[in-house]
This record gives sequence, C-alpha cells and structure tokens, in this order.
Amino acid sequence: MSVRPILRWPHPCLRSPAAPVAAVTDEIRAIWQDMVDTMEAMPGLGLAAPQIGIGLALAVVDASAERGRAVRLANPRVLEASAETFAHPEASPCLPGVHAEMVRPARVRVGYLDETGAETERWFEELWATSVQHQIDHIAGRMFFDNLSRLKRERLLKRARKVSA
Repeated sequence: MSVRPILRWPHPCLRSPAAPVAAVTDEIRAIWQDMVDTMEAMPGLGLAAPQIGIGLALAVVDASAERGRAVRLANPRVLEASAETFAHPEASPCLPGVHAEMVRPARVRVGYLDETGAETERWFEELWATSVQHQIDHIAGRMFFDNLSRLKRERLLKRARKVSA
C-alpha cells in the first residue's frame, strides 16, 4: 500500500477523540495496511489513525523483535489492567526528538474489532501493553506527555520546541 505522512503536534486532529468504526470493511483494511507500512517506515511499535489524519478509532501495534506481527485493532478499549506496572521510554513521531519514561500497567486486556470484524479480547504484556495503551491514548485525543506531571510536560514541550527549531 503506502506510507502516509505523520501529523505534527499541535495539529488539531491529535487532540480530537476519534470516531468509532461501525464495521470492518475493505476500506478499513486498506487504512490498516497503510498504517502498518507507515509504522514500519518510522520505525515504530504502533500507530493510531489520528496520527495520519484519519479520525477513526483504528490502531496497529507490533512490539515483536522480528517484526511482521502487527495486530490490527478497531475501537480498542482497555477492559482490565494489572496492578503491576512496566516502565519504558515513550515517544511519538508527532513530536519528534523527545521522549519520556512512562509507567503504565504491565498487562492489559483489550477489547476490539479484529481484521475480520469479530469482537475480540486479548491480553497484551509489557512492551505490547505499553504500545497498545499509547495508541488508545491517541485515539482518545491524548498524547503520551499528557500522562506526565505539569512540570515534566512543560519541560518536554520546551525541549521539543528547541529540537524542531
């Protein structure tokens, strides 16, 4: 398919909650394929449709070492999260040049429509869990830095402005 351009912060699409997907169609599958191609070109561990300017609740994640194992999700939502946490640096191609250590649940059970349109539930662990939660945040109109304290968020955004100048 094709690699799509990534929107840059503070594009309004990155702050708008995405619309639910009514049904998984060939058009949705084509968008997912473009998202996988774009994710691989970055390279990255995940991508949400709003990052490429599509206001739909779509995400792809692939935290595998060997790659080529992308999970396609429509309308993903966390159904259950572990009390145990996992810390990992997070970044976004929408705000290049900066990252922050984030602490999220180490395991999450996610409900979503899969590539066949079937309602599916799956447990994601550690890096996979971090990536899927990061994409769900994007779908909700949130950036990873929204999870930081106000001071850390302001410092990160200041660094981002310097990097992009």
